[in-house]
Amino acid sequence: MDGVSFKLENENKDVLMTVSSSAFKTKADADVIYNLVKESDFGNFAIIDEAIANVTAQLKVAQQTNKSTEITDKVAVRKDAEVKFSLDTDEMTATLSITSPLGGEHLSLGEVQTQAKQASIVRGLSRKRIRSLLQEAKQAAPGETVEGTVAKGLPVKQGKNSRIIPLVPNALERILRPQTSGTEKVDMRNLGEIICVKAETPIARRLPPTSGRNGYTVTGTPLECTPGEWVSFKPGAGTKISASDDNLLVAEINGMPKFKNEQMWVDDTFICKGCNVGTGNINYDGAVLVNGDVTEKMKIIATGDVTINGFVDSASIQAGGDIIITEGAMGKVNEAHTEFGTSLVAQGSVHVQHGQGLDIMCNGNVTVGRQLAYSRIVCRGSVIVGPIEQPNGNLFACDIQSQDAVRAGTLGAVSGSALTIDFSSGFNLLSEKKEQIDEMVMQIQRNFRRHEDKIAFIKSKKIPAELSEKVLEAVELYKNEKHLMEWLEAKAHKIKEAKEAYTDFIGLFASQRLYPGVVVKLNNRTWKAEREYPKAKIHFSEHQWQYEPLY
Repeated sequence: MDGVSFKLENENKDVLMTVSSSAFKTKADADVIYNLVKESDFGNFAIIDEAIANVTAQLKVAQQTNKSTEITDKVAVRKDAEVKFSLDTDEMTATLSITSPLGGEHLSLGEVQTQAKQASIVRGLSRKRIRSLLQEAKQAAPGETVEGTVAKGLPVKQGKNSRIIPLVPNALERILRPQTSGTEKVDMRNLGEIICVKAETPIARRLPPTSGRNGYTVTGTPLECTPGEWVSFKPGAGTKISASDDNLLVAEINGMPKFKNEQMWVDDTFICKGCNVGTGNINYDGAVLVNGDVTEKMKIIATGDVTINGFVDSASIQAGGDIIITEGAMGKVNEAHTEFGTSLVAQGSVHVQHGQGLDIMCNGNVTVGRQLAYSRIVCRGSVIVGPIEQPNGNLFACDIQSQDAVRAGTLGAVSGSALTIDFSSGFNLLSEKKEQIDEMVMQIQRNFRRHEDKIAFIKSKKIPAELSEKVLEAVELYKNEKHLMEWLEAKAHKIKEAKEAYTDFIGLFASQRLYPGVVVKLNNRTWKAEREYPKAKIHFSEHQWQYEPLY
């Protein structure tokens, strides 16, 4: 535009704008002046808003007074790229912000590394991340800021205490993981030999504690880890520590090994070739291994696992551990489906290859090899029909109360027979526990606040020597109450999390087909299949049951 010129000064860092009022025919306006700078060869420089306002004001005066003058001011400056480092509160990560240049130069990797060192960032700096941000800044608009994490400290890895690992599997693990031979197809009848260990057989080993790993912050501050400790090795029933190795547990008796919750024991095992009118009922303090069938109206009661290498027909089995039936189980069912011929009650889990007419109650999971029908299940775990890794069995005409997911290949039947799965019991149990512990937390918090005020009042006073011992006792009780309150608060938080997560775990998974007649419940929220679904997932989301296809 006539009457306007630009030039560089101060080693080409500053842009001077000169406006001749006599030659400038446009009405003075800040936007006009700004756009003149922006459209010039220096439009990518950092424009100074105060200078634009100053030039505009002087030009207005000159135009109003018809005075011919030249107005000169520094309206823009050249700015190189700028970097800024910021650390999080624990100095474990550093973030780099790069502002792209305004008419200036981009920074090099070496220059950024130097500034990082000046910011005390000396560990965990990633040149790859810095290069990526520098490239991103080159592609950004002038003056635009890009940022990202460029340095990470090494977190402390605390040492782990010594732990116990089993050297022999539980019977249920053998059943659920059948043996294979080379590349041959798995034969579900080849379930591995169900054996009992002999005395002096190694059954568990205590692994040494780990020392952990020290860490550091991005500023180089060392962080020390706490090494693990040796945890006492307590032999369970029927076991002892090896005479030649303090970290080896061996069987003290012949029996069935069992490993649960970091504890290993060997149940004295009763072994027979069948359970029938000839052998009579079995009531044994230990594990029971039946290498044969259990016939009609027979009863087996054991404090340990009960393993049946055969078929169960209209019998009753109670176990303090798991119930394992390598073949099938069957019982008669009345027309109302309230009485079942075979009863399986376990403190642990229940496994049966296939079943019909079963009344199952357990604290663990229910696993079925191929098919389950016309049965009732009450369990605190999941129900899986088919191989654990890819359930493909059939489940229909059953009444199930479960606290975890139900998985099978086919849920329901073509005939539309009812299959009801209710997940309410686990949710209600957690709700009840939450209410109880919340009430306890509120009560102890009220007491603690009241005692806290009293302790503070006592400490503010001069205590006679004869009462100092009483005061120390009161302070100790106060501290114990505080620890109890903190423990209860942590417990309440865990139960709250468990209740919130409960609906994430429950649901139905049909890897092949889901038929009409399948009903799923969570208290008053009910979903019923009115049609046939291929490969379906029924899950609880946003306070209602949702159908989702599986691919």
